Amino acid sequence: MTTNVNLLQPLTIAHAPAASKPILEGIQKGFGFIPNLMATFANSPEMLKGYLAQNAEWDKTSFTPQERNSAVLAASLENECGHCIAVHSTIAKAFQKVPAETVAAIRAGKPIGDKKTDALISLVRQPVPKRGHASRATIDSFLTVGFTKTQVMELLKAVALKTISNYLDHINPAPLDAAFASEK
Repeated sequence: MTTNVNLLQPLTIAHAPAASKPILEGIQKGFGFIPNLMATFANSPEMLKGYLAQNAEWDKTSFTPQERNSAVLAASLENECGHCIAVHSTIAKAFQKVPAETVAAIRAGKPIGDKKTDALISLVRQPVPKRGHASRATIDSFLTVGFTKTQVMELLKAVALKTISNYLDHINPAPLDAAFASEK
């Protein structure tokens, strides 16, 4: 459920605060465009910098790129953020070559048949509606398939990262970029 408040508009480089401009230029160079959610974050250089710094640290965790994307997709699903679901579904299919049926299963909340990925998704999805709580059985399943105790903690980064972007989109929905529209 979104509030459709639209307090803030996505900003262009020309209209962004001075401290956001070089960051947006870097995003544009890397992506070829500035995603609307990042352009909305640009209203506050501190939020934009903080979000990107947190994302950079998430990328340094011990998870593979596919595991990281599955984790943030799962968190976005739990937070019911259609915008981020579309973004991470697109990334999975287009850039990580994850099969469409795998992405569809994750989006439907169904097991994908890979015990390790299923355990990861379960451990991400459980704490979101339970305010950080996860059952011992879910944690044990995660550890049993080969993940570590440290990775239990690292998954909190995915939840925190997506809480920020998902909640921003709930409070202030950003238009979905054409690059992600096929996954809406």
